[in-house]
Amino acid sequence: MNNISKTHNSWLRPGMTITGKWHQKAYVIKRKLGNGAIGTVYLCDANGKKAALKISDKSASMTMEVNVLKSLAKVQGKRLGPYLLDVDDWVSPTGTTYSFYVMEYIQGKRLGEFIGQHGKEWLGVFMLQLLEDLDDLHQAGWVFGDLKEENLLVSTAPTRIRWVDVGGTTQIGRAIKEYTEFYDRGYWGQGSRKAEPSYDLFALVMVFLTIYYPKHFAKGTNPQATLFKKINDVPSLKPYRDCLKKAIIGKYQTSGEMKRDIATAIYHVQQQSRAKNRPNTDKLPFAIESFGFLLLAIGYYLSSLLIP
Repeated sequence: MNNISKTHNSWLRPGMTITGKWHQKAYVIKRKLGNGAIGTVYLCDANGKKAALKISDKSASMTMEVNVLKSLAKVQGKRLGPYLLDVDDWVSPTGTTYSFYVMEYIQGKRLGEFIGQHGKEWLGVFMLQLLEDLDDLHQAGWVFGDLKEENLLVSTAPTRIRWVDVGGTTQIGRAIKEYTEFYDRGYWGQGSRKAEPSYDLFALVMVFLTIYYPKHFAKGTNPQATLFKKINDVPSLKPYRDCLKKAIIGKYQTSGEMKRDIATAIYHVQQQSRAKNRPNTDKLPFAIESFGFLLLAIGYYLSSLLIP
């Protein structure tokens, strides 16, 4: 973080009000949500409603992020990113001008926390959700880039994965502009940092590995072998092992290809579960629950194919 960023961090405190230079809208700072490569995000009060405010001295980068959010809002009318609420400048007490934008504040749980509380049956459902959203993004000409667990939340009503930071989103064909080593295939020696769908699919695998390895792990002398072993060592990921390994080595050219394989894997494992539990009436509730997750996953997948 540079000195100017440190300066705005020293000024912004809970209870302080930021008023936009151009639109004159006021935002009361509640607390810091996090720091990124571009700027700092704060929870704020926007006329009685919660919102997320990102502020930075890097005006060009902020303009690019705003353009990305506007582009995502046009992708088939879906919520691929937070809603953009306002874009303005703020003049600090020292006279320095900073760029900021205000977006929807998404409340939810981290992916690992949700899976821990609600069960591994949700793994396949969330994989399908994320792959569907990535497919829409890729078809619109973008790659997420900095896809990691910290940039995802599970919201409720309905239960689904939401993206909370799209600052690393890059146009297909360009060099990835923002990444995190553990999720970066270049770091693992499994490909380039060119913005293409397969880059995001590698990161998707790392997102689900992070659920079971929250402290991450070293790549070792043979990174690919390390990743394959880590996948094999997680029993909950067994139904998806082949799909995850194919994504690691770049065998999928599109998110749609991986989505079809994941849907097939979910179908097979639930069919096996139903067959195994059918003779035993004592286990009928479990069989019904498993079948419910099958319907949820397959229904979600089929609905994604029907939505234009």
